Formats: sequence, structure tokens, C-alpha cells
Amino acid sequence: MNIENTKAQMRKGVLEYCILSVLSNGDAYASDIISKLKKVQLIVVEGTLYPLLNRLKNDGMLSYRWEESLQGPPRKYYKLTSEGEKFLNELHKVWKELVENVAQMNNQFNK
Repeated sequence: MNIENTKAQMRKGVLEYCILSVLSNGDAYASDIISKLKKVQLIVVEGTLYPLLNRLKNDGMLSYRWEESLQGPPRKYYKLTSEGEKFLNELHKVWKELVENVAQMNNQFNK
């Protein structure tokens, strides 16, 4: 089994949560989202990000607006909707519970 493949799958599993978390700090352009995710070593390429953004938008978690750019074509800025904020709050709870459960399991079985 390849550890890099497993690590990549684990990152993909939390990517939507991380995208929503980034947007909880304010509207962002796709390149800004990628940059923030790369800073914390959740390496993402545009080919991965755009389908997730579209799915989150279609599910009512995000909205977007076009904004003129001084450096090229207009940019699409994404924003959490109120539904997205509620969903993110639930994900925070689920994530905390998951981390606690995994830690508990590790403590129990790795004594």
C-alpha cells in the first residue's frame, strides 16, 4: 500500500470542509482559496477545486459574484451562504467528534 495515495485520499475527504472554513473568513477568489490551502499543505489544483466549488454552489452552500480585475478578466468571488454557514457549523462538530474518537481509539489500542 502506498502512503502517498492514502494521504491524498484523506486530504480529499476533508477538502470541502476546508474550503468552507476558508470562506468563513470572507469572500475569496479561487486562486486565493488554493493559496490558503497550499499554505497548510492541503495541496489543491484548479482541476480539483472548481468542481468542488460548483458542487457546493449547486447545493446552496456558496454563492458568487463577478468583480472587475485590474489584472485581466473579471474574477468570480465565492461567499458562504447562510445555508453554508449552518453546514460548516455542523461539520465543525462532526470533525471535532471524529478527531476525539480517533484519538480515543489510538489511546485504547496503542497502550
